[in-house]
Amino acid sequence: MGESVDLFIIGGGINGCGIARDAAGRGLSVALAEMGDLGSGASGNTTKLVHGGLRYIERLQFRRLREAMAERDILLRMAPHAVRPLRVVLPYDPDLRLEADTPAARLLSVLLPWSGGRRPAWAISLALSLYGPRGPKLLPPKADLDLRGTAEGLPLQERFAQGWEVSDAVVDDARLVMLNARDAAQRGARILTRRLVTSARRDGDHWAVVVEDLQGKQSEYIARALVNAAGPWAGKVQASAEGVVETVAPGLVRGSHAVVPALFGHDKGYYLQAKDGRYIFALPFGRNHTLIGTTYVAHPDADAPAVGTKNEQGYMLEFVSRYFRRPVRAEDVVWSFTGVRSAPLDDADSATRADRNCVLDMDDIDGPPMLSLYSGRLTMYRKQAEEAMDLLAPHFETILPAWTGTVPLPGGDMAAGGLGPLAVRLATDYGFLGREWAQRLVQAYGTEARHMLGDARSAEDMGRDFGATLTEREVVWMIEKEFAQTAEDVLWRRSKLGLELEKHQVAALEAFIADHLRAD
Repeated sequence: MGESVDLFIIGGGINGCGIARDAAGRGLSVALAEMGDLGSGASGNTTKLVHGGLRYIERLQFRRLREAMAERDILLRMAPHAVRPLRVVLPYDPDLRLEADTPAARLLSVLLPWSGGRRPAWAISLALSLYGPRGPKLLPPKADLDLRGTAEGLPLQERFAQGWEVSDAVVDDARLVMLNARDAAQRGARILTRRLVTSARRDGDHWAVVVEDLQGKQSEYIARALVNAAGPWAGKVQASAEGVVETVAPGLVRGSHAVVPALFGHDKGYYLQAKDGRYIFALPFGRNHTLIGTTYVAHPDADAPAVGTKNEQGYMLEFVSRYFRRPVRAEDVVWSFTGVRSAPLDDADSATRADRNCVLDMDDIDGPPMLSLYSGRLTMYRKQAEEAMDLLAPHFETILPAWTGTVPLPGGDMAAGGLGPLAVRLATDYGFLGREWAQRLVQAYGTEARHMLGDARSAEDMGRDFGATLTEREVVWMIEKEFAQTAEDVLWRRSKLGLELEKHQVAALEAFIADHLRAD
């Protein structure tokens, strides 16, 4: 007989970790198994935005828009270090058309039949007014822009003279996943990384789940309920658990991104649209780079590598080159990444239009419940987890009510706008840090930066220097507190310092982590 828990979760992406946090805080015993690192799939390979969804306006889906903006504001309060305000610039192209067959395009053809689908500036401005802040003003409202001679306009081609600026938020997606897992663990959840679930089957009134580690050692868990948050593998997991040939076949969508040297010298992003209505973001990334993304391409199978093609990359680079003065070429790409997510295509005729709403599929007819999650938006993860737990709640005699909307994630216990003052105080109290190092640390750890720094009074007290302000003390924190086990975990998910380290520095970090894990 294995270890007994109330809830076993398969998948350590944002949905799995969000549900683990919610369930542990409601008083349930929880175990979560992730076959790789936390956030190593689609959840850590997003466009790094928590946003209301401007495309909801074109689709006249105002309820979804309001819900997404409300969740964006909740996350800004919950994790102000991992989710930070971002102003986004929308340059106006008079020849721009709405995406064909959207409700807004059909409405425009009726009201302004002579426009040929082109959007007049006044109509865009009016629509963007719906994207304003809700409730207490965490974010500034829409602003009209004259792009000529301004910081926002100088990187763009001269033909862009007019535009708008709206508020959204940028997120360190992989750290957001990890912070939810950390909070769940602090509330008693078992977080098992690099553990493959080899079988899950109903056995009377419970689930028997077998988990295997990298060395082939197996362990068993007995659970009263099962959550299948396996992302693109969710269909295969559900079919296997039900003992049938796979009948749940969600569409899979691949989103590719490219990182290039900075295309602009300010901290705002750009929302760019093509003549056919498709869009791409160009966002500040790290200290000296720009993130370009994303594509939406049908992906053949969950087991196929999550790698974008040259055509996908070429499409994105050509797209942004139509806007910026400096063309972007393939040789400019310093890093690229791709995420694959499940996206039910029942109501969509292409991957580009695939619905992102989360589908919760409850199977509780023939025994203990299994809840499978498909699709979903990073912005909505907390609400999706709450709805998942509300569905499971009747299967437990005692369970606490929903709670996550008002409780900060680890390091997030500060007032709105408190990140800047926190960095100043940190640099003052730890004089060896300097402004940029202190700012990086508070963006990563929030108020926990002090706990990580501890009693250090000099750079030497931080231990070995791996480069780019990454030190031994911080790496040990990531290993012991944040589930990191490899240099990739440290450099590309717990941070993005992989963009700044040289090969020999990465090799030194790999050797240090291996030695530290062996010593444990």
